[in-house]
Amino acid sequence: MILINGRFHTVDKSRPTATAVAIKDGKFLAVGDIEDVMRHRTPDSQVIDLNGRTVIPGLNDSHIHLIRGGLNYNLELRWEGVPSVADALRMLKEQALRTPNPQWVRVVGGWTEFQFAEKRMPTLDEINAAAPDTPVFVLHLYDRALLNRAALRAVGYTKDTPNPPGGEIQRDKAGNPTGMLVAKPNALILYATLAKGPTLPRELQVNSTRQFMRELNRLGITSTIDAGGGFQNYPEDYEIISELAREQQLTVRIAYNLFTQNKGKELEDFQKWTNMIKPGQGDDFYRHNGAGEMLVFSAADFEDFLEPRPELAAGMEDELEKVVRHLVSQRWPFRLHATYDESIGRMLDVFEKVNRDTPFNGLRWMFDHAETITPRNIDRVRALGGGIAIQHRMAFQGEYFVERYGAEAAAHTPPIKRMLDAGIPVGGGTDATRVASYNPWTALYWLVSGRTVGGMKLYQAGAQLSRDTALELWTNGSAWFSSDQGKKGRIQEGQLADLAVLSADFFSIQEDAIKSLESVLTVVGGKIVFGANEFVNLAPPPIPVLPDWSPVKTVPGHYRQVSARQQVAALPHQCAGACGVHMHAHDVARKSSVPISNYSGFWGALGCSCFAF
Repeated sequence: MILINGRFHTVDKSRPTATAVAIKDGKFLAVGDIEDVMRHRTPDSQVIDLNGRTVIPGLNDSHIHLIRGGLNYNLELRWEGVPSVADALRMLKEQALRTPNPQWVRVVGGWTEFQFAEKRMPTLDEINAAAPDTPVFVLHLYDRALLNRAALRAVGYTKDTPNPPGGEIQRDKAGNPTGMLVAKPNALILYATLAKGPTLPRELQVNSTRQFMRELNRLGITSTIDAGGGFQNYPEDYEIISELAREQQLTVRIAYNLFTQNKGKELEDFQKWTNMIKPGQGDDFYRHNGAGEMLVFSAADFEDFLEPRPELAAGMEDELEKVVRHLVSQRWPFRLHATYDESIGRMLDVFEKVNRDTPFNGLRWMFDHAETITPRNIDRVRALGGGIAIQHRMAFQGEYFVERYGAEAAAHTPPIKRMLDAGIPVGGGTDATRVASYNPWTALYWLVSGRTVGGMKLYQAGAQLSRDTALELWTNGSAWFSSDQGKKGRIQEGQLADLAVLSADFFSIQEDAIKSLESVLTVVGGKIVFGANEFVNLAPPPIPVLPDWSPVKTVPGHYRQVSARQQVAALPHQCAGACGVHMHAHDVARKSSVPISNYSGFWGALGCSCFAF
């Protein structure tokens, strides 16, 4: 395969740009100008003209829950990028009408109240009105879930149901559950309730997983590191992804970590798994990557910024030490969820103690998240040879963080530039799917603009990343976290031929437009896995979405706003429900591109074609 007339950003400092590449046997054979690359052309070469489009190395999410997310993807309605509560409720109502008994409508992560024009969440009354009969479960970040009355009946929560440890079932004056579940201080109540819902049968979980991988390909993702997850048991819940790997149906590379599921018996989990599988076992598409992100339950400091920082239990160090000693003795790489510097300091005490007796000696290990890590602890991570995988959780929770800790503290949360200046490996990721969006462009927008998805400015110019640096974190930077540095992450001769041809130029478009970027041609291992626009006929056709009532069939991926001009052309006078910004019921108003600051005023209405009878 030869790709010509592209603007290749290689993330290779020795050759930062190119106009053509040649690919053979799944790797880059040549990278350079068209004349040099075309020398490799043979009679059976496939030559593709990229029409001047921007090309980047395939994106690599260094922390995502793809395997668990894939099993459930076809069940979930996505609110990523939806601009108003009115739109969200309309989508909810439409899906409730399609969803058969006993299935639920689930909105699980990827949105925040601050993205909505109304700057609020939907109310329980609104959700019950939109879906009076179909169970609805709406998860908001790590902090709460909203259940309609039908869902409360389905899960069996009544006046007599006690609050579980670490969670609250909110109640009315008579003591009956309202439908609001609150994480205090951890999300167990939210995830345990979600787990009560019906699952897809096995054959539909296969379809769901393939649909999720295709969606990631559409966004330019070619590699991921799966961080395990709650209620994600090994090996049972890995059977479908393993089957797809055996059948060579993976379109995303996956390095997977194993996440303990048994509180109080974490060491037993890892002792069992170290006898079953070895790190690196597998191939470049699917292989084992070590332990974590949960090593022991007592070390989990969930980041619900609506609640005070949780203090880890006094016995955490002893429990963590036993597990880490075992992992280091078995030479198992590990990763650990850690939000707050206070927790990180205690964890590092354990790591340094183990290292004195059983040296890490180059063993790959990392912290995940590390939002408030201090320079001192960054230096301690570097001394032990660790890395830090960062995600755009602040893009979804920044407003809550500022309210609790102040804007000055938020301005360096997480301190990515300090990590990079210290020489620590840093990888980009999302932590999708239950909190943040899986869309890498939302994360890259956050890195570049310093803004939340709600528009709040978190970081000033000194703390924002350049577009080149942000892209490097999401490509070559993430490769370190699966021991793939030098193998992938760059468009470079000899590296794996993974790339994405973009819908617009990431390096020159306006910051806001970054959120809308997609791939129009995605290549993994030299094979086209996704194509759109002029490349649609080069790619495998999409497989049908199953079941037929799946939200994915009608709401594919991130919200795409239809322009006012397109709306007017289709329907000159459209009444589609209150928009929540204009004080009338014309949906076209909200979608207007006319620069009106007073949206509820006369000219705001006129500008949105409300009078185009």
